[in-house]
Amino acid sequence: MNRRRTSRSASAEDLLSTLHHLTARAREEVELHQARVELAEALQRKMLPATLPSLPGLEIAARYAPARNGLDIGGDWYDGFMLPDGALAFAIGDVQGHDVEAAAFMGQVRIAMRAIAASTSDPGEVLHRTNDLLLTVDTDLFATCTFSRLDPVTREIRSARAGHVASVWATVDGRSGLTDDEGGVPLGITPGAVYPVTTRRFERTGSLVLVTDGLVEGPSLSIEDGLDRMRRLVGTYVHSSAEELADRVLGAAEATGHEDDAAVLVLRHEDRRGRTGR
Repeated sequence: MNRRRTSRSASAEDLLSTLHHLTARAREEVELHQARVELAEALQRKMLPATLPSLPGLEIAARYAPARNGLDIGGDWYDGFMLPDGALAFAIGDVQGHDVEAAAFMGQVRIAMRAIAASTSDPGEVLHRTNDLLLTVDTDLFATCTFSRLDPVTREIRSARAGHVASVWATVDGRSGLTDDEGGVPLGITPGAVYPVTTRRFERTGSLVLVTDGLVEGPSLSIEDGLDRMRRLVGTYVHSSAEELADRVLGAAEATGHEDDAAVLVLRHEDRRGRTGR
C-alpha cells in the first residue's frame, strides 16, 4: 500500500516537473519569437527614410504598417528625397516575398534608385537603370515600384511605374480618379525593360496618394474594388491634412482580408495661386 502510494506520488511529481519544464520552454520560445519579430520590424523601419522633403504649398506624409503575422515583415517601402537640381523625388514599392531577405532586397532597391535618380531627370530612365542593376544581383526576387519627380517651380510631376498598383488622386472641386500611366514590368525580371513616363500638374488643391497593394487587394477585396474604395476615401477626406489622410488610408488595410504589410505616401498640394479651394 505505502509502496504504491509512493509510486503514485512520484509519478505525479514527475508529471508536474515535466509540465513545468515544458511551460518554461514554451515561454522562452515565445519570448525568443517576439524578440525576432521586434528585430525584424526594427530592420524594416530602419530602411525607411527618417524624414521627408518639404516644399511650400506641399504637405507630405507617409505611413508603414508591418504584416500582422509572425516574421512576415515584407518588403514594402516608401521614399522621398531632394535631388541635386532642386527637384523632389518620391518612390513607393513592394518587393516580392515576406521575410528578412525581402526587406534586405528592398534596401538595395531604394539605395540604387537614389543613386541613379541623382544622375538623370527622366523617371523612366531611373527605373530602367535600376532594373538592369538589380538583374546583376544574385537573387530571384523582384519588385514593383512607382517613381515620381516633382518640379518645385512648375509643380509638374512626372511618373513611371514598374508593375506597381496605380496611384489615387482627388481635388477639392470634387474630381477624383486613378493615375492612367501605362507602366512597365516589375524591376528585376526583364533586361532592358522600358518604362513610359506620364506627366500631370499640381494646380487645384488636392492630394495624390501612392499605395502598395496591401491597402487595396486581398482575399476579401479585388484590386478593382479596392482601388475604387480608395478613390472614394481620398475624395471624402480631400480637405484633410496629409497626416490625417495618411492615417485614414492606412486604416483601410483592414478591408482587404489579409495580413500583408502596407505603405502609403500622401502628397497634398495647394492651389498654385495660394487658394486652398475650401
